Amino acid sequence: MLRYFLLISCIFSFTNIQAETEIINGNKMLESVNKRIVNINTNELISILDKDPNTVLIDVRTPPELKFTGTINRGQNINIVRGWLEFQIADHVKSKDTPIIVYCGRNLRSPLAAKTLETMGYTNVKNYADGFFAWKEEFNPVKVSDYEPDNILYRLPIEIDDDVYSAIGATQPYTYENSNHNNNLSFIVTTDGVLVFNAGGSYLVAKALHEEIKKITNQPVKYVVLENSQGHAILGSNYWKEQGAIIIAHVEADKEIKHRGEDIYARSLRVQKEKIIGTKVIRPDLTFEEKMSLPMGNTQIELMYIGASHSPDDIQLWMPEKKLLISGDTAFNQRMLPIFPHTNAAAWIETWDKIEALEPETIVPGHGDPTDLATITKFTKDYLVFLRSEVEKVLDDDGGLYEAYNIDQSAYRDWGTYRELHKQNAERVFKQMEFE
Repeated sequence: MLRYFLLISCIFSFTNIQAETEIINGNKMLESVNKRIVNINTNELISILDKDPNTVLIDVRTPPELKFTGTINRGQNINIVRGWLEFQIADHVKSKDTPIIVYCGRNLRSPLAAKTLETMGYTNVKNYADGFFAWKEEFNPVKVSDYEPDNILYRLPIEIDDDVYSAIGATQPYTYENSNHNNNLSFIVTTDGVLVFNAGGSYLVAKALHEEIKKITNQPVKYVVLENSQGHAILGSNYWKEQGAIIIAHVEADKEIKHRGEDIYARSLRVQKEKIIGTKVIRPDLTFEEKMSLPMGNTQIELMYIGASHSPDDIQLWMPEKKLLISGDTAFNQRMLPIFPHTNAAAWIETWDKIEALEPETIVPGHGDPTDLATITKFTKDYLVFLRSEVEKVLDDDGGLYEAYNIDQSAYRDWGTYRELHKQNAERVFKQMEFE
């Protein structure tokens, strides 16, 4: 009898274990989770993003997916792969009640991500249930991390004007993915050779640009002009030197390359890794201080230094017959400009008067798509004027760095590099204006 009761007890125990360890179908889990989280549609997402700049929008897909399909182009958008969400969320969200919206491609991973965040204690989490592909199909703004995934260039060159081309770089900081092509690499085809403006961020980037030039013309590259001494402008110089080109820069850029060239290379090496192969730092062959004329066949080209801007060595290229300005980093479009420790924001605004005096019809900025003067002014001078004005208010009220950090710059949140630069810019302008 005892043996019988023990047998019955074991059968019941085994049955209970089976019930406790029953495998749950993934679709059933998803269905269950969706009933317990807050789901929103596209119209609701747009409304929240428009009204609340503090909302953090998280794309939980993998970088390769973003590379080939894009991601939502809103300033609040970041990418944290679902598998790393628990470990990386604290880097982006400091408060448990921060508004968070998660999404993926077709609403399979994001509901589970939303539930994970709620389990971790985040109290204001929503799931964008329509998903990225619905967003894209409705022609909402999309950001592409690499327009040419089979080429080291972020984008291939496009024709800006007759015989003037530019390979537009990514409007983001330089990354391994964009291969240090986050600035504009321009070139002019003439009857007396080709002039390239910016050497590119590595030997391989320069070589890839040259391959595209050779598809357009048989003319050799005669000159390569460096807009300043930053890595994405100078590190391709040794490739062009091998092709027989003459490298030209401002005298101050030459000094920077001489004293800091190896540091610039080392910084790029840490990010670019094997993509930096073949790259060597070399100094320019020719330098100038204020102006250099470069007649090339029937094309008149003028190199100019018109005053301080985001770097002390920024130069511009002017084509008077076309009223076309390749501005270098004196002008920005589509992304937030950076204010460096050596940037003189007040002098940059004064320099803008000289840009306007040229009356350019087309501007190829240092970063962002070519456009007109009014658009470039909004992204450059107008932002500088705004920031200095807001910092002046902080100083008039005896405020400090904390108040400067918290200047409301949300009107610019959809600009590229906003998240990386807006607080840094406020800090640096504050420190400059403290002693004016």
